[in-house]
Parts: sequence; C-alpha cells; structure tokens
Amino acid sequence: MTSPFEALLPSTERALLHRVAVAQSEGRSPSLVGAVARDGRMVWSGARSCVDGHAPDADTQYRIGSLTKVFTAVLVMRLRDEGLLDLNDPLEKHLSGTGVGEVTIAQLLGHSAGLAAEAPAPWWERTPGTVRPELADVLGGDAFRHPAGRRFHYSNPGYTLLGSLVEALRGVSWEEALRGEILEPLGLTRTSVQPVAPHAGGWAVHPWADVMLPEPSEDLGLMAPAGQLWSTAEDLCRFGVFLAQGDDRVLAAASVEEMRTPAVAPGAGDWEGGYGLGVQLLRWDSRTLVGHTGSLPGFVACLWVSVEDGVAAVALANATSGPLMATVAGDLVRIVAEAEPRFPEPWRPLPEAEVDQELLELTGPWYWGTHAFGLRLGPDRAVTLDPLSGFGRRATFRALPEGGWVGLNGYYLGETLRAVRRSDGSVSHLDLGSFVFTREPYERGDAVPGGVDEAGWRGL
Repeated sequence: MTSPFEALLPSTERALLHRVAVAQSEGRSPSLVGAVARDGRMVWSGARSCVDGHAPDADTQYRIGSLTKVFTAVLVMRLRDEGLLDLNDPLEKHLSGTGVGEVTIAQLLGHSAGLAAEAPAPWWERTPGTVRPELADVLGGDAFRHPAGRRFHYSNPGYTLLGSLVEALRGVSWEEALRGEILEPLGLTRTSVQPVAPHAGGWAVHPWADVMLPEPSEDLGLMAPAGQLWSTAEDLCRFGVFLAQGDDRVLAAASVEEMRTPAVAPGAGDWEGGYGLGVQLLRWDSRTLVGHTGSLPGFVACLWVSVEDGVAAVALANATSGPLMATVAGDLVRIVAEAEPRFPEPWRPLPEAEVDQELLELTGPWYWGTHAFGLRLGPDRAVTLDPLSGFGRRATFRALPEGGWVGLNGYYLGETLRAVRRSDGSVSHLDLGSFVFTREPYERGDAVPGGVDEAGWRGL
C-alpha cells in the first residue's frame, strides 16, 4: 500500500524550489539543481537555469569534486571488513615506497595524517593527471605539514594514497573497484569517472560582471580518488540513503555508522563541524548532518544527510564559485524536516522472549552516590541509563552473550555494566566501569566503596 505521506506537501515543494531559485540567482550560477530523499527514496527535485526551457533535472550529471572521497572511503572500509587490513595499520604494511608509510590508514581517512593539503604545483585541479604520473609527484619532496595524528588537516594527496591502497589490495584499478563494489550494487548508473550525457558544462562567472568563461575538465589521474567523479542528484540521493542506513551488499550499517563517528577533534574555532572516516560532520540548526561538499573548476556540490530525520538533500551547480552549496543543501534538509517532521514508530510492547523477571527487577531508580538514575529495558535485552535530574551521563548498553552489557555511546562507550549479586542471588548493586550504583543513596550495608557513616543521614 502506498503511504499518503510519501509525497511532499505542495507548500513544502514550493519552499524547496524557492530555495533553489534564490541560490541560483544570488549565487549567479548558470544552473543549479536540488533534490531531497526521505525515508529511503527521492521525493523531490527541482532546478533553475539561466537558459529558459533548459533547466537540468535529477538525471543531469555534474562534477562532484571531493564528494568522491566518500566513495573512496567506503572502498577502504570494505577492505577492513573483509579482514584485508586494520585501520590502525601503517600504510607501509600494504603500500610500500611512498615515503610517508608511517601514517595509519585511519589517519588518512580522517585527514589527521599531517600531510599537505594539495599536490605540488602546477594546480592539480586544472592540469591533466599525466603531469603527476607517480605517487612521488603527488606528494612532493616535503609531504608533511604537521605531526601525524595530532590535528585535522585536510589532504587531497592523502586520498590519492588511499586510492592506490585500494588498487594494491584489490589488484584492479580504483575505477574498476568503485564500479563493481559500490556503483553497480547500489544502482548508481549515472555516476562515472568521465562525463556521460546529459551533463552540465563547467563555467567560471566573473566576480564583477555578468559574463562567463568555460572551465577545463581534466582527467585527474592518480588524484582521481580525491575528486574525479561525475554524478546526478538522483544517484546522490540514493547514495545518501546508503550513508544513513548502510547496505549489506556494500557496507553494513554498523560500518557506515563508524564512518559517521568523529575521527579527530575539530580545530579551535570549528566546534560546529568535524570529520569522520571519509565524511564531513556538521551541526546545522540543532541537527547533525553527515556527507560531503565538493568543488572542482566549474562545479560545486554538496550532499547532506540527517539520519535522525530520515532526510537527505543534494545541491549541484556548474559554477566555480558563488552558490554556497553546504548552506543550500542544509536548508533543503531543514525545510523538509521542519515542515513535515518524521512520524515516530508506533509504540509496541517488547516481544515476550525478550522479557524475564530478572531483567524487570533491575529496572527503575539507581543511585551513583547521591545522583539519581533510571534504568530502562529496551529491545534485544538492551538497557538505557538516564539521569533523572536531566543532567549527567546518559548511555545505552547492548546485552553481551556472556552476561552484562557494553556501553554504546557517550562517556560509557565500550565500558561494561553488570549486575553484582549476593550469595543468595539477590542483586547487591550495579557495577559500571568500577562505579557502584545502589538502590538507595548511601544506604548502610550497601557495597559503597569507602563505606557509609554509621550515624547515617542527619540534619543541621
């Protein structure tokens, strides 16, 4: 049955088209296309163009620049999941002779390897890849700008190394691996290394006059894994759905979630943004967006996904500069999320098999010292621990096969929670990474480290 909520409301569609129209006009772009996916499929697309009757659509290719890096990162994560590498491996273990082999694969993915932001001159985005036939030509004689692992420093050559790593371990070209492992399984038939009609041409717009100049479109050679791809709004919507949900044919949901986790602390003054393993992270209007921006001469692009809202948005334009695509795509997400908020799943009781008396007896209030927490039972025997005052360390815990639980987020990520029982089988207390939670605050006789004053509670 088709849900009545699959299509967007006319007022929402008008707001989306208005945002695209403003971006194309104020950004002075020859054309601009936007698209939105919700709950697994594209539900809207719209475009504006400087040529009447020739607006692009969601099937028109644009160059997407550094959005390519997300695809390269997925290829690397697939190698990890297959056991062919560990993210903490030094690059030298799998790709020798680079001169920077001490950096780890995780550092390259998260841009914390300390490598230079760009390849040596001439400007790699406007020159053919044949200018840089070897990795040494991409890295130059002095590849490092910072100590490895210490800070975030965006590096295009770092993703060239990751593309070469994929080729070394797969025994095929980066393009072949990309096509067979990501594009074909996800049905991204309009994403390609070279442009395939219909596609937009790249333009530079004069900053002080309403005139244009065509931009060259170069094959980037070894630098391709950092920014080569062409794609469409429809294909990128489909890829955005993958970044939210995962797809076992390409990468499991848990591995995609790992990519969306911050890999390194943001720099000073940039606390609203960060970087995971191949994806940018942004706080935008109180929601978290994941995805990537992209630019090459003649083109700018952005894909943002709000996992919590179930909304992905794409913005593509064929101008070297002008439209602020991260803002446009962020606004498209916001318009849909606020105008048509996601319906929560209906409440349902837990399956009978997941409930037993011992688990139910653990629910309710617990005290860490005098701090009150509530323990709640969830699906699959998971539990959550919430501060009852509204302040404190909240965490969700997954049940372990051998008993107890492991923390999934926040301060207690990876820490073990277990119920400690007395000799008669009754529960004495909860142990969470050595912290003791008791049923009463500092009750005499409880297993409180340091003991409880014998005189008990008193007034002034």
